[in-house]
Amino acid sequence: MFKNLNPEALGLSTSQNELIELALSFGFRGIDLDVVEFAAQVKEQGLPKARRLLDSAKLKIGTFKLPVRWYADEATFRGDLQKLPDLLGPAVEIGATRALTEIEPASDERPYHQNFEFHQKRLAELAAALEPKGVRLGVGFSAAASDRQGKAFEFIHTLDALLMLLGMTPAKNLGVSLDLWHLWASGGSFDVVRTKLKPEQIVAVQLADVADPGAEPEGQPVASRRLPGETGTIDTPAVLTALAELGYSGPVTPLPHSSQFAGLRRDQIVKLTGERLDAAWKAAGLSPAGKLSAVAGR
Repeated sequence: MFKNLNPEALGLSTSQNELIELALSFGFRGIDLDVVEFAAQVKEQGLPKARRLLDSAKLKIGTFKLPVRWYADEATFRGDLQKLPDLLGPAVEIGATRALTEIEPASDERPYHQNFEFHQKRLAELAAALEPKGVRLGVGFSAAASDRQGKAFEFIHTLDALLMLLGMTPAKNLGVSLDLWHLWASGGSFDVVRTKLKPEQIVAVQLADVADPGAEPEGQPVASRRLPGETGTIDTPAVLTALAELGYSGPVTPLPHSSQFAGLRRDQIVKLTGERLDAAWKAAGLSPAGKLSAVAGR
């Protein structure tokens, strides 16, 4: 597995050049990609020029947001699906093979069973559209209670329920986008990494700690997300060790709430993020390449 940088998660708006420089300066081996923006660059400049800096930096592409409004009406959904191959083509050429999306944890339109069927159908179609390009789709869930408030019907907001949905959806390239904060906020156990998940089921991993070490998971706001290792409420090193033992080889991305970086320059933000991730990495006994280190006796 490798250390991955998502600028949006840190509240940063940067050019591709700046993002690459920040990633290289502070120990990241991968970056997330905006496939819509990259496709536009390719159209304007050509693929060789658009990818030149990424190639020279030897950075991996971690993940990209799925550019499909799959919760929308049928016409919008179909229209986005038709555009998808043209958007994915250039991205896949540079190694972008992990798309991410998230399930809405409540609905005003569909009761649970109807919503379940809706998700099975749409996720199967998304997976089928991505499969020819060799792209896997990582599906995440939100455990934040605020995302369910005021809605008529609750829906999936735990890992167990998400795994049930994915297991009942006929697609081999569907998997989990594993966010440790949402797993904690849902009351889930981190033992699931060892007991319920296979490496091929995990498309991406996001890390965050909790602002208040004494906080109860239920009702915690997403603004309580902190950099890994800040309070130790979430045992990030233990999860990283379990992921390495499992054989997970994908991106690991710090995903704190950007409000904690008020007043800091972008280089300070990425430096601090890189340092916290490095500390968790070393505490987990991992080599720079994300493997269990022989020095740690493994």
